[in-house]
Amino acid sequence: MKLQTITAHFDGKNICPDEPIDLTPNTKLLITVLSEKLEVDRSDWATLSMISLERSYGENDPEYKIAKIKEPNPEYRK
Repeated sequence: MKLQTITAHFDGKNICPDEPIDLTPNTKLLITVLSEKLEVDRSDWATLSMISLERSYGENDPEYKIAKIKEPNPEYRK
C-alpha cells in the first residue's frame, strides 16, 4: 500500500477517518495529534516573524528604487 495522508478525528473512543479509506486488518498507521493550540502557536510565530523582519530594516536604511535593479529575476511575479 502506498503512503497516504488522510484527516481524522477522535470521537472520545475511536479515531475516525474523515474520508473513506480501505484498510486491511493490522495495517500499520502513523498518527499525528494536532493540538487545539496550533492556531495560537501559528499566530505567535507570524507575529515574531514580522517583528524580526521590522528589526532588520532601520529608519535610516535607503529606499531601493526599481531603477537600481541591474538584472531582474524573470521568475519574480508582482
